[in-house]
Parts: sequence; C-alpha cells; structure tokens
Amino acid sequence: MIKLGVNVDHVATLRQARQAHEPDPVAAALLAELAGADGITVHLRGDRRHIQERDLRLLRELVATRLNLEMAPTSEMLRIAVKIRPDTSTLVPERSEEVTTEGGLNLLKSAGEVKYAIEKLHKAGISVSLFVDPESKQIKQAASLGAQLVELNTSAYAEVVPLGLNEDHADFKRELAKIREAAALAHALGLRVLAGHGLTYRNVGPICKVPYITELNIGHNICARSVLVGMERAVREMLDAMHSTTP
Repeated sequence: MIKLGVNVDHVATLRQARQAHEPDPVAAALLAELAGADGITVHLRGDRRHIQERDLRLLRELVATRLNLEMAPTSEMLRIAVKIRPDTSTLVPERSEEVTTEGGLNLLKSAGEVKYAIEKLHKAGISVSLFVDPESKQIKQAASLGAQLVELNTSAYAEVVPLGLNEDHADFKRELAKIREAAALAHALGLRVLAGHGLTYRNVGPICKVPYITELNIGHNICARSVLVGMERAVREMLDAMHSTTP
C-alpha cells in the first residue's frame, strides 16, 4: 500500500502571513499523524518564508512516524540537518524568488555539490532522497551519486489533469508514461521511488497505480482542504482517495 507523507509547510505560511504564533505547523503534523499519515515533510528554506528552525527542532522531538526535511544542498542546510538529524533529507533546487519549487535537481550540472551533500548526510545517519524530474538521465545520475531514494516531480502531470482531461487524452498519457518509465528505471537501479508536487484529491488516483512508487509527498492540497474541514479529516480524505484506487 502506498504511503503518504504530509507536508505542513503551508500551515506555517498562514502563520507567517501575520508573524503570529498560530496556526502551529507542529500541531498540524501531530494531527496528520493521528489521521494516519506515514510521515511528515517540511521544507526549511533559506529565506525562512514558512518553516522556522524552531518548528524543525520540535518536529524532531515529537514526530512519531518519519521526519523528512526538504532542503537545498547548501552548507547552511547541511549544518542544520546534521544537527537535527531528520530520518530523511530530500535535496531540492531552490530559488529565492520562486513561489514553489519549480523543477527537479539538475544532477548533471550539480553533481559535485549533490554528491558532497549525500556523503555528509550519510555520515550523519540520514537517508537521502533526490527530487528529480522524471527523466532517465537524472535517474541514472541519482543512482551513480549514491542516493537511496528519488522523488519524482509530478508537476507536469498535475498541470494537465485539472484541465478535465481524461485518461485517453494524449497529454495525460504522455505525462503519466514519463512517470511510469522513470519509476521503473529507478527501481531497476536499486532506488526507492517516491513522487510528489501538485498532487490533489482529484489527480492522485492514476499516480497510485504506477508500479514501484512506494510513497507520495503531498502538502498544499491537504493544507488547503484542512482550512475547511480540519487536518485530520483532510488527511483521511487523501488516504481514501489514494487507497480506493490502488490495485
């Protein structure tokens, strides 16, 4: 059964909009776990636009499932990760002016930087995942650099599905095929396969049918739903959407 990692960044986004104390992403993470989430994900950005170091420290103390820290492979973030020791660090590209992560790592251009980060994190006992686009050259490079996991970027897939396209549409077939092929290649190379970015209650079903994907990381859509119905119900509804379509 495919696992669900819940990203609580945007609970912190709402808090930071007023520089207030609430809503607390730590409380949201604990509620997500109570609802059945298999892990908690946060992205500590260089500009601290949402998650703060205080959040990360408390989450490390309180998360009972698995804590995944998304981070750029910078010296600052490596220092923090080695100190906090999340269960997994997912290396992602980061630009200060972007609204959200815009694509996967370019492992061909950043091989040295990423390899150094992987080695440093491994020495601290932290598993390393690389967030990559579903392209064979990136998957092969991820394996060669020593990563244990890859998270396939599903943003291109997510962009075509909300337009009302059905599973017979050429754009839908093309983007889903890319993910299928990338997942199969990653598995063949010994990598554990995750997926995420832009996934929603409406488009998660077909991704859950892709062989070799073991876990999804979903944040914005769950946080958006939680504003209306609460975090526990929002997580349970996502789990229902995932598991009702899993073969």
